[in-house]
Amino acid sequence: MRVIFFEADDDLMKKALEIRRKVFIEEQKVAEEDELDGKDPESLHALLEVGGRYVGVSRIRRIGEGIFKIERVAILKEERGKGYGRFLMEEVERELVSRRAKRLVLNAQIQVKGFYEKLGYKARGEIFYEANIPHVRMEKVVGR
Repeated sequence: MRVIFFEADDDLMKKALEIRRKVFIEEQKVAEEDELDGKDPESLHALLEVGGRYVGVSRIRRIGEGIFKIERVAILKEERGKGYGRFLMEEVERELVSRRAKRLVLNAQIQVKGFYEKLGYKARGEIFYEANIPHVRMEKVVGR
């Protein structure tokens, strides 16, 4: 099991988008124009590989000095419940701390808020809707 970080790699981006398409567009019915928002070229991407197969993904954007936003975290439906999401997030955090992150933010779907709380994220603010799905902003202080 390993996480591959990349920025501009067409082959890896294709794999990442396949996972995002399955999870967000097909499974969760997010509109394609919302999912494919044009921010991928400016982002760092993480692709989780398990046993030679890509099963998870996330996208990360620097939004301020020492502040990174983690987005598009997804694990294929048939691979959930195996600890892959936790492993992916821990590796993403480790990578971002190495890039001098001080604070991590994300917009968590309400259904997975507890998952992020177990990883040390704290909810900030009210519930809001993104792509017709209820979310809450969450933050975590890292890399002091």
